[in-house]
Amino acid sequence: MAVSRYVDIFEAYDRFADGRRVTEQQWDYEIIPQKAKMLKESYDLFFGHEIIPTDDEMCDRLFMAGMDMLLSCGIYCTDMGRALTLEEEEIYQGLKMAPKKLTLGTGKDKCTLKPRRGNSYRKPVVEGGPTGAPISENIFEKVIASYAQEPMVDGIVSGVINTINGRSVVTDSPWEIKATMSEIRHIREAVSMAGRPGMGI
Repeated sequence: MAVSRYVDIFEAYDRFADGRRVTEQQWDYEIIPQKAKMLKESYDLFFGHEIIPTDDEMCDRLFMAGMDMLLSCGIYCTDMGRALTLEEEEIYQGLKMAPKKLTLGTGKDKCTLKPRRGNSYRKPVVEGGPTGAPISENIFEKVIASYAQEPMVDGIVSGVINTINGRSVVTDSPWEIKATMSEIRHIREAVSMAGRPGMGI
């Protein structure tokens, strides 16, 4: 019997609170890799030189392997050190309720993300940027602008400023907040400098 609602944030929190205890190291180095290896073999997954598989049967097996992974491993919360489990019906309900498109940015610089089927003629959305890599604060803005000025880039995936006012950014400190605010300001200035002020970040 299908569920009539999705798992909201409050129920998810309660399930995490009651979920099984798992350390981050166990999750990253034991649970996930061991299960992935097992599923690769049991679902006969082999990509060869293809980064994105185009074979329909392979795509179906890949989806079922992902479903199997989610059902057996669950979802891990690093802050709580616990994992929650989901029922198959809840996963399908979540997929059914997921947004069918997402618009990032504003004005002439906005782009809309939509699902693409295999061998689609519609070009994929290109997110450019250093993607979480540490960047020196003295070149941060120029690095972001170098991506934003490329016509094929639709949005920015930023890097991380590794110093602020010459000081190392310490996690869970006021310096981390200041660095984050500085990153946002510099990214906005960078996309404006590239002539694309409404670009999504």
